Amino acid sequence: MACKSVATPLLRRHLAPPYRVTGSRALSGLRQQRQKCHFAPPSSPRAPIRLRPFSTAPPRRFAQVDDTFDARQQDREADEVDVCIVGGGPAGLSAAIRLKQLANDAGNEEFRVVLLEKAGEIGAHILSGAVIEPSAIQELIPEWRSEDNPNRFENATAATEDKMRFLTKTRSIPIPAPPQMNNHGNYIVSLNQFTRWLGDRAEEIGVEVYPGFAASELVYKSDGSVQGVATNDLGVSREGKTKSNFERGMEFHARITLFAEGCHGSLTKQVVKKYELRSESQPQTYGLGLKEVWEVQPEKFQKGQVVHSMGYPLPADTYGGGWMYHFGENLVSVGLVVGLDYPNPWLAPYGEFQKMKHHPLYKSVLEGGKCISYGARALNEGGFQSIPKVAFPGGALIGDTAGFLNVPKIKGTHTAMRSGMLAAEATYSAMASNPDSTIFLYDYEDKLRASSIWKELKEVRNMRPSFHSPLKLYGGILYSGLEAYILRGRVPWTLKHAGTDHGATKLADECQKIEYPKPDGKISFDILTSVSRTGTNHEEDQPVHLQVADWDKHAAMEYPKYKGIENRFCPAGVYEYVEDADKEVGMRFQINAQNCIHCKTCDIKVPDQDITWATPQGGEGPKYSMT
Repeated sequence: MACKSVATPLLRRHLAPPYRVTGSRALSGLRQQRQKCHFAPPSSPRAPIRLRPFSTAPPRRFAQVDDTFDARQQDREADEVDVCIVGGGPAGLSAAIRLKQLANDAGNEEFRVVLLEKAGEIGAHILSGAVIEPSAIQELIPEWRSEDNPNRFENATAATEDKMRFLTKTRSIPIPAPPQMNNHGNYIVSLNQFTRWLGDRAEEIGVEVYPGFAASELVYKSDGSVQGVATNDLGVSREGKTKSNFERGMEFHARITLFAEGCHGSLTKQVVKKYELRSESQPQTYGLGLKEVWEVQPEKFQKGQVVHSMGYPLPADTYGGGWMYHFGENLVSVGLVVGLDYPNPWLAPYGEFQKMKHHPLYKSVLEGGKCISYGARALNEGGFQSIPKVAFPGGALIGDTAGFLNVPKIKGTHTAMRSGMLAAEATYSAMASNPDSTIFLYDYEDKLRASSIWKELKEVRNMRPSFHSPLKLYGGILYSGLEAYILRGRVPWTLKHAGTDHGATKLADECQKIEYPKPDGKISFDILTSVSRTGTNHEEDQPVHLQVADWDKHAAMEYPKYKGIENRFCPAGVYEYVEDADKEVGMRFQINAQNCIHCKTCDIKVPDQDITWATPQGGEGPKYSMT
């Protein structure tokens, strides 16, 4: 029988069976096989048969010399699955594992769960502190650390000591840590390693995990519900033209599509807008987390120690704080979170992080050590007030893409994982009871409100907004202490966020200019040196995934007001203003997209909201290690 690529539409309808993919290699092989044709030789000689010529298609005109062919208009191949999960972080993998647990327990081993991850490897885009609360993983995989389990996770360091410090420029003042930050029973991990381990467990149980597949487009049914997603086309030039290696993207159709893209997901933005999921919630607010992993001298290593700091180097009108976690063998995770509602456009989160490391609290540990990894990622800070509706026709939001981070606790992995598990249970139940029509996961919304996620986020809902009081940092610390020790969320009011992060930005002329010291190359580093430690890589000859409709218009609109804020808020040196006398403002706006580490800060913070982060080719971006 002729292969699908050369069969006529009529034959294709009758002869090409639906294909089934059982692994990423199989999917790749499938694509290669579809480019070939195989004919079986006749079993015995046959007499020649004269056939009357006929046609199954209407007559078509011949192509003209000036006709153009756009390969991007070809139909995509589509794979029909039961559940498609977009994003291979803790939430997406937990949902996938739980779905297969339920299906396998019911004897339904053919139940197909497909997980798409834009990174080239599971975990390669994952970055966090991270101290994890083990309640969710203990429920999902009870033997996750058992000595009797040959596949146990071996890289968890038990937290042994908590320290909380308020910093001035030279001093470190001990302050009591709120109960939410008590880490007894918690573990310090590289979330990058933990996620990779979860990916292995997902494949073992039968989840089809496809790294390097960047879901870039939503696919809808005729009734307006989500049918699935499409991956982006490969082999498109910077000018938007197809190249010789062009390959059309692929569609994945599912009864339910779960979005686990992490903070500020690109497809999540579209879903939220289409289904008005924020109609009853406040705007999401964000922070930017910057992190390094150091190998320190053995005599300075305090295994299991967890240190947090507030105050210096951030100004009083900027929310944030630092951390230092001792884990593994002589490894230290050090980082800074900066609330992206900071008002001063001269502030550079990367510069603040480098400055913080020179404070005696941090320098005393890092000096003489070696920085081995760097990364940065936006994170949700809106909390309870900013949780959108999470279910919509044909799908749901899970994990950090919905905003389940507990900011005062500085933890979100356990809530992300639990939300994925709740969505999985609601999905499997809904599909079993409703085998034909479009599914709406009402039960997921109900389960979420009855869960520990809802309870713990509601309890701390007023802490983050309290930092917008006239007393700024100091007012926030006082009110948060009152909430943590006495009120515990049992109040009739819910404080509102001050507004959007981009809307909080003042004009440059209204703020004090900040000059950052030159890095010494030992404790602090220039931004390009740090980017080299992320392993980030993008093919240059592809459409710029940081989409700005008109670069000159952007410069004319933004530069006079904010004096190059893009160069300062980006932690990877992606944006530049270069002197150019031919331009209206004397500056040329430039995007170095190959430096991008997928933090999403630009999409969040740019004041006039004309930068859109989109997925580049699958498999590109950072290749984080130990983050």
